[in-house]
Amino acid sequence: MSTILITGASSGLGAEMARQLAALGHDLALCARRTDRLDELAVEITTAHPQARVGIKALDVTDHDAVFRVFEEFREELGGIDKVVVNAGLGKGQPLGTGRFDANRETAETNFIGALAQTEAAAQIFRAQNSGHLVMVSSFSALRGMPKNITTYAATKAAVAHLAEGFRADVHGTPIKVTVLYPGYIVSEMSGTSAKTPLMASTEKGVRAMVEAIEKEKKSAVVPAWPWVPLGFAIKRVPVGVLRKMS
Repeated sequence: MSTILITGASSGLGAEMARQLAALGHDLALCARRTDRLDELAVEITTAHPQARVGIKALDVTDHDAVFRVFEEFREELGGIDKVVVNAGLGKGQPLGTGRFDANRETAETNFIGALAQTEAAAQIFRAQNSGHLVMVSSFSALRGMPKNITTYAATKAAVAHLAEGFRADVHGTPIKVTVLYPGYIVSEMSGTSAKTPLMASTEKGVRAMVEAIEKEKKSAVVPAWPWVPLGFAIKRVPVGVLRKMS
């Protein structure tokens, strides 16, 4: 099968992607800030799937030099990287102009500049190999500018989607593929209190839709499809006043 590098793999969507991709026969390169959780996840996966190779490394994606170093180390140790899932991210944020530039800046630096470093490092490997598959985890919130606490978060997720799409245009006609995922509400550490919403999908179900899109190398996918595809159509068209009440 293939070797898949996943950032932010210590918990939530990243950890569940690792479990499901290992079950499909893929080897894994997992990185995150919390190596204790990565150690536990690696043991869990290799116990369930003894044939799987699972490499782990500590990585803070805001340490940009470390991003390039860790990706290259994985490439050398595993004999190549076939797919990179840019998943690491941060969900904090506050309404603009309320004195919390610090929170919004941290979100922007992690979700965009950190993702840019990951994309650059992955693209460098893929160009050298003349093959590869970049998977960018964006968000349903990227489909439109959002109010309140997720204004900055949504903006960063729109930015990374465009970043990935721009890279797709660059490598059009080559064996390099690009997928952009737009997850709706899926239970994870980042979803926090939002887990009570009736629209929330379980981690297993939500990630299953993400993994299916990755396996099919879809150009983009709103996941899970129900109810997020029809909601995506609506969210782009509702008046601003309605959007504010929905958030």
